[in-house]
Amino acid sequence: MMRAPDAGAPGAQHDVARDHPEHAAILLAAGASTRLGHAKQLVEIDGEPLLRRVARALLATAPRELVIVLGHDADRMRDALMGLPLRTIVADDHASGLSASLRAGVAALDPHCAGALIALTDQPALDATHLLVLCDAWRAAPEHAVASAYADVLGVPALLPRAWFAEIAKLHGDVGARELLRAREGDVVAIAAPALERDLDTPTDLR
Repeated sequence: MMRAPDAGAPGAQHDVARDHPEHAAILLAAGASTRLGHAKQLVEIDGEPLLRRVARALLATAPRELVIVLGHDADRMRDALMGLPLRTIVADDHASGLSASLRAGVAALDPHCAGALIALTDQPALDATHLLVLCDAWRAAPEHAVASAYADVLGVPALLPRAWFAEIAKLHGDVGARELLRAREGDVVAIAAPALERDLDTPTDLR
């Protein structure tokens, strides 16, 4: 694990301009929220569904594109996203685990993006400010991943470089970006985000 590098730190060359590599964004929102009992994506904070709230925060980072990966109750999710400049896809095998949604999102990305900013819909404290910090740290060293650090782990939101996409394509089961970040910790810039430790999975979390 590394601390965020200085803006002038040297890094590997990319086919995208080194001084301003472009990222895409992926929001994984395919789950059925079985432990909560109803769609966490549609839980409202200040009158706005979490799904739409996180999508807007991702758009604030000016991604090359935003891809929302849907699955369970996809039509209701699309309704919650109406009017936002994004693209939705459906991961038909989303019930097989988180990796299915992650693979589908990465496979759908514009081939010219140099990295993917990945987020979930179950972190009520997530905001655009933190996502922008992740993006700034990644642009300073785009050969590395940049991840949120909380509860003694590296997790999402995280910005993964294109060089990692082939490994994502090999994931199976209920695993996601966190497992890759753990396995390649030496190539990860950590950004502290203690507020993101609290997620939304059960009725107790919601209360």
